[in-house]
Amino acid sequence: MSYDVVVVGGGPSGATAAEALARAGRRVAMLDRAGRIKPCGGAVPPRLIRDFDIPDAQIVARISTARMISPAANRVDIPIENGYVGMVDREHFDEFLRVRAASAGAERITGTFQRIERDGEGTHIVYRPKGGESRRLTTRLIVGADGARSNVARGEVPGGDKIPYVIAYHEIIKAPEASGSYDPMRCDVIYDGRISPDFYGWVFPHGAQASVGMGTGRDGFDLKGATAALREASGLAGCETIRREGAPIPLEPLKRWDNGRDVVLAGDAAGVVAPSSGEGIYYAMIGGQAAALAADRCLATGRVRDLKLARKNFMAEHKMVFRVLRVMQDTWYRSDDRRERFVTLCRDVDVQRLTFEAYMNKKLVRAKPLAHLRIMAKNIAHLTRLIPAA
Repeated sequence: MSYDVVVVGGGPSGATAAEALARAGRRVAMLDRAGRIKPCGGAVPPRLIRDFDIPDAQIVARISTARMISPAANRVDIPIENGYVGMVDREHFDEFLRVRAASAGAERITGTFQRIERDGEGTHIVYRPKGGESRRLTTRLIVGADGARSNVARGEVPGGDKIPYVIAYHEIIKAPEASGSYDPMRCDVIYDGRISPDFYGWVFPHGAQASVGMGTGRDGFDLKGATAALREASGLAGCETIRREGAPIPLEPLKRWDNGRDVVLAGDAAGVVAPSSGEGIYYAMIGGQAAALAADRCLATGRVRDLKLARKNFMAEHKMVFRVLRVMQDTWYRSDDRRERFVTLCRDVDVQRLTFEAYMNKKLVRAKPLAHLRIMAKNIAHLTRLIPAA
């Protein structure tokens, strides 16, 4: 069978793209490996839940407070007003999205992507089913949604082999009872160079389970040792470990998402994970939606330049948020002194309100001019050490 689009990858981005294309009436195949669970804290904002019609059954925890913890163990609790941050379990959430794509008409194919071939009969995806011989799928277009270090991106899109990333590692544990150190309705974010020299650590509740992990771009850093130290400091060392996972997370969108011919990228493959926060699920799904719209347009018009619409439309809405978060990470994650000051800055009510309103709604918030001026003044005061860190 020949397809209009083959989507390589069945995570949130690929499944979203496959569903959107199937609902648009396109013949779609979704190729995905079986059994892989993406390491992920699992946070999803209300806008994602609303925009993508996520049922309550997929939300395993509702977070009402975010706790920032500094290198000196100073803590700032930020209440999440006017809503909550949802938590999903990627083992079940990703499969829900794949099933929904299949229900819309996408054909699920299980196997490992190997390469792209082209001949007089068209473009072909070569893949290998588990324990079987290589097979081919013929298609007009390809959506590369196969994650960070994407094989599709490396082979087809300029710059696809040079995307910067951090390595994320986490351990899924059996959640303890609520206590002074663990709250099933609170996310802990740990800014401490001993846990991560350039990113952060986390404790994210998932209902009956919890994700405890960290990320770093430093080669040779002991991820498992840092996570063990984090569990010890958080009172979670004795909890049962259910599974351990690690994977790269890109932190900068590629400058190009298509090959000018028959491939467009989405999700981690395109580098759309937010700097500073490392948030990826929402942007992956928006990226999958953008890739689907671009592919559908290309199929309708026959113009390969329409594949560029995926990046153009995504960046038109989210470029400024990514730019601000990049500056934030480069400014405040550089040293423990900066991290200490960043956590202190988070005590500011204006910072709390603007940060979470932007997170919940995925837009930079227009605040009163005086609020912006106050935040700018406090940033400058901390960066020049005019005020103490704690």
